[in-house]
Amino acid sequence: MNNVSRGPLEERHRELGASFAEFGGWLMPVSYAGTVSEHTATRTSVGLFDVSHLGKASVRGPGAAEYINSTLTNDLGRIGPGKAQYTLCCTDVGGVAGVIDDLIAYYVSDDEIFLVPNAANTAAVVEALWERAPAGLTITDEHRSYAVLAVQGPKSARVVGALGLPTDMDYMGYADAEFDGVPVRVCRTGYTGEHGYELLPSWDRATVVFDALLEAVTAAGGEPAGLGARDTLRTEMGYPLHGHELSLNFSPLEARCGWAIGWRKDAFWGREALLAEKERGPRRLLRGLKAVGRGVLRADLAVLDGDRQVGVTTSGTFSPTLKAGIALALIDTAADIADGHRVTVDVRGRAVECEVLKPPFIEAKTR
Repeated sequence: MNNVSRGPLEERHRELGASFAEFGGWLMPVSYAGTVSEHTATRTSVGLFDVSHLGKASVRGPGAAEYINSTLTNDLGRIGPGKAQYTLCCTDVGGVAGVIDDLIAYYVSDDEIFLVPNAANTAAVVEALWERAPAGLTITDEHRSYAVLAVQGPKSARVVGALGLPTDMDYMGYADAEFDGVPVRVCRTGYTGEHGYELLPSWDRATVVFDALLEAVTAAGGEPAGLGARDTLRTEMGYPLHGHELSLNFSPLEARCGWAIGWRKDAFWGREALLAEKERGPRRLLRGLKAVGRGVLRADLAVLDGDRQVGVTTSGTFSPTLKAGIALALIDTAADIADGHRVTVDVRGRAVECEVLKPPFIEAKTR
């Protein structure tokens, strides 16, 4: 793993006994006490995640917000300073709007937008924005300027508040604060479906904030949590993961992300292709699958209705909350599969019966 990028907290994770794996070009802690334990702690108490592999980029200069609003799908006109927004960076190739990345845009001011893309796609997002940027704008890759620590779960406000940091912002609101001399941006966001926060301290002082959060998390009965729990938590919520539910080959509408598109805007990348797809309807749609009996589902498995293949799984796991195998799958809309219908998934030659449903699998508690 000599070519794998490493975050600012690797030593801490090793001290905590974490197992590691490569993800998106980064060495990531997979688990500490075990994925099920960390998942359950996040749902019932609080989990602490190091997701510093996420990208960071700044767009600065006169009209920065106006420019970003003309490129990314969501409408920045709906928010203002102190707010963040989930959005998509799309392309239009051959009349198909693929997804370069999904990301969070922080509205700092009309002249500054801070972006948090996915780890592996940061360079592609920055390059795409640079190519069409008007004179006077500066777009900076700040991947190693900030760490990202996610505090998620019912007791997350108690944990963040224990550090004297703000907790009373609305969902997708953020505030800039300081802990022990370290500037920290605190946002009411997350990827678990629980009430939670994402904290962005400086990369080189991240250990100071992480250690304090870990102490508060432990006192609240929570646990540090790794990539394994992050994936089971987001799959239960039906949240898309780039490279699985979103990619250059899958459109936002197929992934049920039409809500993150500012349809009334005059311009954004992929607009014409998405409008045309919206008019005719997507040919595939992201659906949830829950195993009726035993069976752990994975990605890239055929979904069958009788003898005909009607789709393919994009993500799959065992749900610690439901204690059942679950998956997200792209199902052909022409197959006319209704919620509640039973299909089978081919798991290494064994047919696993599943119920089709609309994600999420459990109720979100983000607000």
